[in-house]
Amino acid sequence: MFKLSEIKELIKLVDQTSVHELEIENEGTRLLIRKPGKTEVVNVQAAPITHTYAPAPLQPQQAAPAAQPQAVQEAAPVRPSTEHLHQIVSPMVGTFYSSPTPEAAAFVKVGDRVNDKSVVCILEAMKLMNELEAEVRGEIVEVLVSNGQLVEYGQPLFLVKPE
Repeated sequence: MFKLSEIKELIKLVDQTSVHELEIENEGTRLLIRKPGKTEVVNVQAAPITHTYAPAPLQPQQAAPAAQPQAVQEAAPVRPSTEHLHQIVSPMVGTFYSSPTPEAAAFVKVGDRVNDKSVVCILEAMKLMNELEAEVRGEIVEVLVSNGQLVEYGQPLFLVKPE
């Protein structure tokens, strides 16, 4: 069951981001928060808990703006094609942490090899630290977010060249 303070904090997080819908299942209870123009909360009992993962396509907002000066476009490094790369995406809204503590080294960096159980980062949501696993074998090609950055549900965090 969700506490009222937790629900209020989730509503506040949804209001502060561009997320339009947030669904969380916990101990057989499902919480759905939608933001079509106003935030509404729906609480349904006894829903089976399942965890699904599907890589999300790159969002159009992440493409480089077309109005950049020509000199900047020429100086920018050429990004490899992401067509054959696997995206590790955020399963929740939260804060991205690249290491377990501020003093520790990052879980992964570009060039590191990961397997499906490798922890790649921590996502903090509602003061809970959630380890995110790679769920794929391969090599980290790019880290798409910076340490301490707020991330949204489905936002790509890493690009991995699968083995």
